[in-house]
Amino acid sequence: MRVVNLEAISSVPLHHQPYCHFIGSNALNAAADAMARDFPPIEQTGFFPVCGLRTTGVFHDLIADINDPSFSTVVGDKLGLDLVNRPRLVTVRHRSASSDGRIHTDSVSKLATVLIYLNECWVDSPAGRLRVLRSSRDFEDYSAEINPVLGGVFGFRRAENSWHGHLPFSGVRKVLQIAWLTDETKVARKTRTARLSRWLKTLNPFA
Repeated sequence: MRVVNLEAISSVPLHHQPYCHFIGSNALNAAADAMARDFPPIEQTGFFPVCGLRTTGVFHDLIADINDPSFSTVVGDKLGLDLVNRPRLVTVRHRSASSDGRIHTDSVSKLATVLIYLNECWVDSPAGRLRVLRSSRDFEDYSAEINPVLGGVFGFRRAENSWHGHLPFSGVRKVLQIAWLTDETKVARKTRTARLSRWLKTLNPFA
């Protein structure tokens, strides 16, 4: 592992309420200036598949670490799942729109998700800070709030009650999302959908 600090993930406590999840920090060994320098130049909002981007430097090394089986092993051991042989969808976000972050649980095609934050610093505001929520209705009914700074990590097992989201934020909010899915067809479909979304946003960047 050149960039990912697996020990920082394996050593954090696992929480079972309101659903199975973990929250940690220092999950990356990379310096903030190196990550800022090598982050892909994406100006549109939304998540985009890493497989369609040109990656260089420390960000390229980060993706290599994510694709190493040891990463899936550590996350799977933490969440009580066998993830090594499950297909992964790795996407990255550079910018958020004010409409992003609505309360959701993730689709049933996902088994588990890990978010690794890549922001050098964060605003002194609850906007854009992910919340582990107890319901689908109330942003204030939360058990934890994650500051999306470099090396912050949030992982969870998808469930019918795995509610999460963040208060509206518009601007740079860098995050890498790794999702383990039920089968390859779901990965292909989600990749096509994400690529179409990116193409449409090149036509209308304000959508």
